[in-house]
Amino acid sequence: EAKEQVLANLANFAYDPKNYEYLRQLQVLDLFLDMLTEDNETLVEFAIGGLCNLCLDKTNKDYILEANGVEPIINCLSSSNEETVMSAVTTLMYLTTPQSRQQTTALPVVECMLRFSLSTSRRLSNLATLFLEDYCTPLQVEEARNLSKHTAVGIPLPKD
Repeated sequence: EAKEQVLANLANFAYDPKNYEYLRQLQVLDLFLDMLTEDNETLVEFAIGGLCNLCLDKTNKDYILEANGVEPIINCLSSSNEETVMSAVTTLMYLTTPQSRQQTTALPVVECMLRFSLSTSRRLSNLATLFLEDYCTPLQVEEARNLSKHTAVGIPLPKD
């Protein structure tokens, strides 16, 4: 419980750009990245929320990308917690650069966004649709659609 409270407070500090430098000095980005693989869903939710806040800063964005942070963020898309999934999608959007686009819009991610776009959750379906329209090429979306017709996608939709 104490771990959750500390992580929640750090994620809240990550909202304010005045704290970015301090959080970098304290290696909070590494802490958040490490927490993405925890079994405790609450810790994962706070960690991805904190990363989502921090990656608006170019230095933090570059750090996350160089630390191979995209893969654990993509893994958060399979969470049953809608807040975790929403933060993961938003973080992928913020991390997308010409250099990282191939990773942030990889075929499994686009397939996942297609499924999320069909969600009964308006927030999730709208965010996924925005991701598909603004971050993916029409060719990527079509390729994912065609692949989805022939395979069973194993990423479940988050619980409402």
